[in-house]
Amino acid sequence: MGKRVLVTGSLAFDMIMDFPGKFSDHIDASKLHILNISFLVDSLKKERGGNSANIAYTLSLLGVDTAVLSSAGDDFEPYAKFLTEHNINIENIKIIPGESTATAMIMTDKSDNQISAFYPGAMRQNINLSIKNIAVKPDFVVITPDLPEAMIKFATECKELQIPYFFDPGMQLPRLTDAQLRSGIKGAEVLIGNDYEMGTIKKRLFTTEFDLLNDVRILITTLGENGSMVQTKNDQYTIAPVKPTVVLDPTGAGDAYRAGFLAGYLKELNLKICGQMGSVASCYAIEKYGTTNHVFSLEDFKKRYQSNFAEDLIF
Repeated sequence: MGKRVLVTGSLAFDMIMDFPGKFSDHIDASKLHILNISFLVDSLKKERGGNSANIAYTLSLLGVDTAVLSSAGDDFEPYAKFLTEHNINIENIKIIPGESTATAMIMTDKSDNQISAFYPGAMRQNINLSIKNIAVKPDFVVITPDLPEAMIKFATECKELQIPYFFDPGMQLPRLTDAQLRSGIKGAEVLIGNDYEMGTIKKRLFTTEFDLLNDVRILITTLGENGSMVQTKNDQYTIAPVKPTVVLDPTGAGDAYRAGFLAGYLKELNLKICGQMGSVASCYAIEKYGTTNHVFSLEDFKKRYQSNFAEDLIF
């Protein structure tokens, strides 16, 4: 029987907007202290989102037994049905009466830069959730951006229960205190972030990649269209990007990467293969609007892996 993954973090509806120009062409860096700007967008779509569900969805496509731990509002029923139909366990999603599900507003320019705002809604109740209260304990936990207090609570519980965990501070870096950030990182199996986020972590904690690898087993830095880097104390792997057939929406590509990497990691595959699986998974997300609209079979996934990396994926 395969390992069971529990994904914590946001459940949300995404309001996705496309701006046909570049943000940088309309922002005067010398006036940032009085920034007041509006962008006229070409499209607006409401999609299912939230880090926890995004990752859980792609994990499920890859055949991983996955559950979500989070809170949602009383508008969540259609989303709950979607997750159940895709074999994602929702028993640990708490519905908060009278509250709305979290909402993310995401605007993307033609260079794939994004400006986002996030209303937590029911997610505010995630601090009251506990991994210790779950009937069937997971084999691995993914801690994604959430209320800072909830993220650190889940990390602490993982360490107490001796459950390996993936720590992804991401969009909550501005809200996590230095002490919280150190606590979440120390003892994690995997720390992941994009190159900007990794730079922020190292600057805030006055640390280096070498120091971080004393606290975590694996360090993953995603590099957007340039691929990613996977590091351990003894090895470093440069992961090539997979070329998408079309670039429609980068939203959710990072979450898909995390799922692809973890699916390989749970099968104890070589870390370079895990990273390449992440690269393939992220490409599927880029080719569709929204974060849970991509679909593939395991056979499709293996064929795409082989065509990009010239090697068979035994998975």
